[in-house]
Amino acid sequence: MSSVTEIKKPKKKKFISLPMQILLALVLGVVVGAMLNGKTEYVNYFQPLGDIFLHLIKMIVVPIVFCSLVISIAGTGDMKTVGRYGWKTLLYFEIITTVAIGLGIIFANVFKPGSGIDKNLLPKGDVTKYTTNAEAAAESTYGNHMIDTIVNIIPTNIIDSMAQGQLLPVIFFSVFFGLGLAAIGKKGEPVKAFFDGFLDVIFWMTNQIMKYAPIGVFAFMAVTIINLGLGALIPLGKLALVVAGSMVFFIIVVLGGVAALCKINIFHLLVILKEELILAFSTSSSETVLPKIMEKMEKFGAPKEIVSFVVPTGYTFNLDGSALYQSIAALTIAQMYGVHLSVTEQLVLLVTLMLTSKGMAAVPGTSIVVLITTLTAMNIHPEGLALIIGIDRILDMMRTVVNVVGNSLSTLVIARWEGRLDYEKGRRYYETFKKK
Repeated sequence: MSSVTEIKKPKKKKFISLPMQILLALVLGVVVGAMLNGKTEYVNYFQPLGDIFLHLIKMIVVPIVFCSLVISIAGTGDMKTVGRYGWKTLLYFEIITTVAIGLGIIFANVFKPGSGIDKNLLPKGDVTKYTTNAEAAAESTYGNHMIDTIVNIIPTNIIDSMAQGQLLPVIFFSVFFGLGLAAIGKKGEPVKAFFDGFLDVIFWMTNQIMKYAPIGVFAFMAVTIINLGLGALIPLGKLALVVAGSMVFFIIVVLGGVAALCKINIFHLLVILKEELILAFSTSSSETVLPKIMEKMEKFGAPKEIVSFVVPTGYTFNLDGSALYQSIAALTIAQMYGVHLSVTEQLVLLVTLMLTSKGMAAVPGTSIVVLITTLTAMNIHPEGLALIIGIDRILDMMRTVVNVVGNSLSTLVIARWEGRLDYEKGRRYYETFKKK
């Protein structure tokens, strides 16, 4: 009898998955930050590590948006279709952000996070840079912030807009360029092939950059805790809890309800986005996950041209978490100063926040600038913002998570509205996450 030699396959090395690496980095950042709390001289050692990650991400955001949109619109080649995407997207954004603002007002009225706080015991933060931005934004060229925003969508210099990372002008130029590419027919095929290959290279770069994400997350969390300390939330703990509770409620109930109407399980979406949500939370930046969101939503069943159009637009017009926070913060400051707002005044607050948030879409530090502008317009002690600015970093982490979930879901909603959401493709993609 011949003996059969059994060949053993070499065991595969088990590596820690990227989501777990990011989570461990987050925890480690908190621990190290707590150990070094108050020793701000160490911030200069950690901050550059986080900034490098942000710079790497910002480096690829505009190329991804531009190339994705050009390829998608050139493939669609129909101005009526693009126009239909546009009005449906903006209508959905307007409705959902208004719901977020209204929900924030309800939560602030029910839980009253600003009542019972002695404002004299709270340290005052520095809001100078936000005040400067608010004053600059107040200087409207056409007497109306909304009209300013519409006019500024059209770039005078697309290279300058790209350099400054202004997504709305980039979107406008990309759509226009894509339509032109479709209009010239076969002559445009080499250009399409170039952008297609260019986009593949950019996505390869994205995957390499994401390997650095745990280091960036560690650095951002360490810096946050060193500066704030774990005790920073205690004086304004009620506000933090109300904001956190409202954010969870908004994701599970409001966005969950919208998802259910589209026959999507919101928890499936959260599972798919777990890595991006941890990353967005840690860095307080939606930009860090924009490339991966576009990639994942396409794999989850939304057509490429819808993803390419809706996600970048949502980064300016669909900030659900920011809208929710703004209404809670405005009423919290009113409650701190004992200012009672009638139902009518609160409705005015809702409309004011809705308009200012859209009219100042491209202003740096939008959430705080919108709050300053709104509080000033409503005569609700805008100086009170300095009292809650101390924990804004923590609150910003929360609202960034909601912004990411809201923008991801919006692509699926528009795809469903267009009758083009591939449920089977989405199911297969979700199954790959269940096996991990």
